[in-house]
Amino acid sequence: MKNPFSLQGKTILVTGASSGIGRQTAIECSRMGASVVLSARNVERLQETYSQLEGEGHLILPADLLDTVQIESLVSSLPEVNGIVLCCGKGLTLPMQFATRDKFDDIFNINLFAPFELLRLIYKKKKIQKQGSIVTLASLGGTQIFSGRNGIYGASKAALNSVMMFCAKEFSSRRIRVNCICPGMVDTPLIHRGTVTEEQLQENEKLYPLGRYGKPEDIAYAAVYLLSDAASWITGQQLVLDGGISIK
Repeated sequence: MKNPFSLQGKTILVTGASSGIGRQTAIECSRMGASVVLSARNVERLQETYSQLEGEGHLILPADLLDTVQIESLVSSLPEVNGIVLCCGKGLTLPMQFATRDKFDDIFNINLFAPFELLRLIYKKKKIQKQGSIVTLASLGGTQIFSGRNGIYGASKAALNSVMMFCAKEFSSRRIRVNCICPGMVDTPLIHRGTVTEEQLQENEKLYPLGRYGKPEDIAYAAVYLLSDAASWITGQQLVLDGGISIK
């Protein structure tokens, strides 16, 4: 009997696969039978991810998505894929009074322009098959949650959410689905970078109705679902995974 949640026979590209949500998504895709193409800047950490994959047929294609030459090389080397998960991104906590243009440019380049340029070229060069699925890791920040000192990050993710909805509209002519995942706080190295104390994180975590921050696998499971045939009638959606914080 066919399992609509399986990724057997599918090839999936995961960017930002060297750590955190990207790494866990790659692992879960392999467990569901997919051949996974791993991409990020750090080759050593990509190899660590590769060592945790199940099955065969996986591939490492390192690239710095801020470098247009490397993006073009990645697309050129990429086999045809059935799905894409765009996980690369960067956080920034900064009061708006210090939000200078160069800070905006840095975050928007990483969180918006780089993943979109990669996706644009993959679609243009028809490296994603018809009836494929694109999953973008966005955020509640800038759309539903407006926490202090996160204006630049939130704006970049709000813009990412928006442009992906336009992609969903236009890519539907090839029956390619485009959806965003919008997580609340997820316990990854990103939130432990020192801009917020561990005590503050623990207090904030108590605000979540389900009593905890998300785990990378919480997001990975949702990505697997959106990549699978079980989600074949879902496109143009922003899936909220937040432990209930948006209804607090």
